[in-house]
Amino acid sequence: MLPSERCSGKHMRLDVVIPTHNRADLLPRALESLFAADRPDGLDVGVTVVDNRSTDLTRSVVASFQSRFPDLQYIYEPKPGRSHALNTGIAAVHGDLVGMIDDDEEVDRTWFRTIAAAFADPDTDFIGGPYLPRWGAERPAWLGNGYGSVIGWAESGDAIRQYGPAQGPMLMGGNAIIRRSVLERVGPYAVDLGRTPGGRLLSCEDDDMFARLKAIGARGFYRPDLIIRHYVAPERLTKRYFRRWCFWRGVSLGVLDKRQPRPVPYLLGIPRYIIGVAVRGAIDSARPPYGRREAARIFMNELAWWDLAGFAYGKHCQRLDKYISRISRENTPTAPPLQNQTAAGARR
Repeated sequence: MLPSERCSGKHMRLDVVIPTHNRADLLPRALESLFAADRPDGLDVGVTVVDNRSTDLTRSVVASFQSRFPDLQYIYEPKPGRSHALNTGIAAVHGDLVGMIDDDEEVDRTWFRTIAAAFADPDTDFIGGPYLPRWGAERPAWLGNGYGSVIGWAESGDAIRQYGPAQGPMLMGGNAIIRRSVLERVGPYAVDLGRTPGGRLLSCEDDDMFARLKAIGARGFYRPDLIIRHYVAPERLTKRYFRRWCFWRGVSLGVLDKRQPRPVPYLLGIPRYIIGVAVRGAIDSARPPYGRREAARIFMNELAWWDLAGFAYGKHCQRLDKYISRISRENTPTAPPLQNQTAAGARR
């Protein structure tokens, strides 16, 4: 942990923030899992649901749980976007630790115990863990292991590993716990990244946060025992969804690359390794089939081209820049008129 931010006390408060949009059917399972999980001594837990412009029964669902769990609070965030919802939730809580899960996840029964054990070490700033799939339909034959992140399936082995600058596990925001003092150092989630309700599948708000955590020297660990189970909806188990997701993920990486260039060789403004993966995949798929070709391998090779096309679009398309800038301006709060400020000051 950063030396100036060490906390010597053993008693901690964890606030879990859940951003949600029109998931009244799935949210109860997420809440039930949190309230059923074992809570170790010395760890107080609160849960905050941030309703991001839902039009279903989300508010009623939360209210039905509040009678049983007084440490559950509901907040409505009208600005569309997961990042806005996360930032609102983080600003509304005051615990030593801030945890984040998504509304279509369930935490393991040992989730809180793992958190307490990890942060008993004052040098730990943040932790993340695996996402295991809870299939909503049969897994298709063309779905291999190379693009599990499309459906929120991510595992990085059975050992505790420190996050570092080299290629390895990345902190994903649907299963992350960060010290509040560290969040105050790195700032809020980027609101020009991440998907919005009914909008494009932009992402990379977690990549941006992870990069900023590493930039300030924060110390984090991948914990294989910090387990969540993520629901994989049937509509996501289609090739069309995978293609869309990979394209817009590539767009997001291209946008992010403008502000955080990578220390790798580039060709035409694109990291050379992205081009290399796509070209090698095309060559592999074009080879004569000696026996039955693997559907998952061929489709993975195709997705590499969607990654490349999206990155090029995000990096070079000026129309997208204007779109993102406009959305950012529309969602950036402005100061109230001077006369209102004066009136407010007079009332104080």
